[in-house]
Amino acid sequence: MSKLYPDASSALDGVLRNNMLIAAGGFGLCGLPERLLDAIRDAGVTGLTFASNNAGIDNEGIGKLLRTRQVKKMISSYVGENKEFERQYLSGELEVEFCPQGTLAERMRAGGAGIPGFYTRTGVGTEVAVGKEHKDFPDRDGVMQTYILEHGIMADLAIVKAWKADTTGNLIFRKTARNFNLPAATCGKICVAEVEEVVPAGSLDPDQIHLAGVFVNRIVCGAPYDKKIEFRTVREREAA
Repeated sequence: MSKLYPDASSALDGVLRNNMLIAAGGFGLCGLPERLLDAIRDAGVTGLTFASNNAGIDNEGIGKLLRTRQVKKMISSYVGENKEFERQYLSGELEVEFCPQGTLAERMRAGGAGIPGFYTRTGVGTEVAVGKEHKDFPDRDGVMQTYILEHGIMADLAIVKAWKADTTGNLIFRKTARNFNLPAATCGKICVAEVEEVVPAGSLDPDQIHLAGVFVNRIVCGAPYDKKIEFRTVREREAA
């Protein structure tokens, strides 16, 4: 059976439902699965929980779904550039579970490896640790240190953006677009990847493949893409 679908909507057909937990790749506007996010918005599903580093910016990325009130909860590490995210959180319209960046990546990776939980020192003594199990372990020097239990993320759906895919689903991410796309892809029951280019099976260098096709269920080619820039900083013109 072919993993390649003609567009994002068909790639998500039969997968979407209300109240899903979705793991999404991307960092700011880098490596966003924007075609898939648009298709989720257009499908009209609601009550969604997203595990994602951030929610893009206003009207970009998951920010589009915040505008349409389709997201009930975010599991994120950074929210600073999305004013609608901030407004909904402060007004009590959106539930937010703040998670340190490295912990969030590890929670996704752990979920993809079938690991239900792990202990980390990150967040001990902060609001992040409130309500979580604490346990003491010896460090490398034998000194007892306190750790908190974090749970692996096992999502209903993972949506990611890659640079290249072959027809069997092997993926290559380009530079910093690897960010959360790699761990997010592994932790979903179903993984749908949008890519810039699809090439025949066997044409990718095996040593360059970042994610094996066994993790990828469906592929859609979303090209062409516009390069979006979060902040444009330019030098002032010198006086003539």
